[in-house]
Amino acid sequence: MQTVIVTGGAQGIGRVTTQYLLTHGYRVSVWENDPEALEELNDSIKASNSKALVINCDVSSETSVKNAVRQTADRFGQINHLINNAAVNLVKPLDRFTFEDWNKVIGINLTGSFLCAKYAAPFLAEQQGSIVNLCSTRAFQSEPDTFAYSASKGGIYALTHSLAVSLGPDVRVNSISPGWIDVSALRKRAKAKADQLRPEDHGQHPSGRVGQADDIARMILFLINDSNSFITGQNFIVDGGMTRKMIYV
Repeated sequence: MQTVIVTGGAQGIGRVTTQYLLTHGYRVSVWENDPEALEELNDSIKASNSKALVINCDVSSETSVKNAVRQTADRFGQINHLINNAAVNLVKPLDRFTFEDWNKVIGINLTGSFLCAKYAAPFLAEQQGSIVNLCSTRAFQSEPDTFAYSASKGGIYALTHSLAVSLGPDVRVNSISPGWIDVSALRKRAKAKADQLRPEDHGQHPSGRVGQADDIARMILFLINDSNSFITGQNFIVDGGMTRKMIYV
């Protein structure tokens, strides 16, 4: 039975991915830095407890990541795949965007992915495993005031092909760039509130709908499947076609 690490795995895309992996016969090590979200996830997966390990981990901390990798390897004996999903976003005008804001976002989103890859890589190589990094369409286009988030995701795009070339052929590395994925109801209970999506929200997508976390979870399952070992160094945009749509006002 293969073991998968999912960072930021207690909320949003990470939570749904964790559930998908458990349902499809994987063991999952869930890393999360929000104690409330961790507790809620732990309660929800008690039935799968023998296949799940929940770890409080700050991916921007080298010590925390090293400890989480060791706990995972000690519990399951092997690590086959790493899903770098943990991320934060801060939206502020440039004159109010502090150096501390910048460092927080870059530290979690980009440095965190580097640290997790660095310390998981020896275990992944033993299993001919893979890494899936969560990039974003914000690596290629922007909304206002998303400086650090966009920069971090651009970094993830480049880090992905760099890792693929550096770690191959023992470890495959790919990334997924989600577009608008509605995770409003997939947060911890204190913050979960389903957005009321309008027909025009769905209709602006060539696919006819806003994305769901399941769309990304299914793509992750595809990429970690050993049968797809010829795919590495690639970024897969999953956005309902929005980045291919020319918009004129």
